[in-house]
Amino acid sequence: MKRRPIDYSELLIQPHTIWARQWLVLTCGDYEAKKFNSMTVGWGGFGVMWNMPFAQVVVRPGRHTYGFMEQYDTFTLCALGKKYRDALQILGSRSGRDRDKIKEAGLTPIPSTKIAAPGLAEAQLIIELRKIYWDDFKPEHFLAPSIEENYPQKDYHRIFYGEILAVSGTGTYSII
Repeated sequence: MKRRPIDYSELLIQPHTIWARQWLVLTCGDYEAKKFNSMTVGWGGFGVMWNMPFAQVVVRPGRHTYGFMEQYDTFTLCALGKKYRDALQILGSRSGRDRDKIKEAGLTPIPSTKIAAPGLAEAQLIIELRKIYWDDFKPEHFLAPSIEENYPQKDYHRIFYGEILAVSGTGTYSII
């Protein structure tokens, strides 16, 4: 996939579409050490916090990727084209605890430009992030009763904020 660097101030995305319909691949760990894991994510956000561009993701404690998010300081978010929908299903429904689900999905990890966590060669968009904050969802803070329906097993997500350090992508992700 041919990508070019994109300044975060020129990043062009449709936030609702990229999270709810396209999905992203969250990868955390260390490419050089060959210790990393990926999962499909469909909930999150982008914005500015503490004068930093950020992306926010949520990971349930039972996910294998959760341990990587706890252990490592950096992660990537990758957007893939429609032809990789089956790969996204594999990454979102199978655990990497006892299998190489990235290989099983037919995807290729590649080194990032500024961080230890890898990107994916097939990605149209790679966002490199460094963790800056985390917190746990607290059910007593849910203001809409319907939110609790997402947690029948009481496995509340941990929310991670990552400062955007680098972005690369195809022309469709840049305003220039």
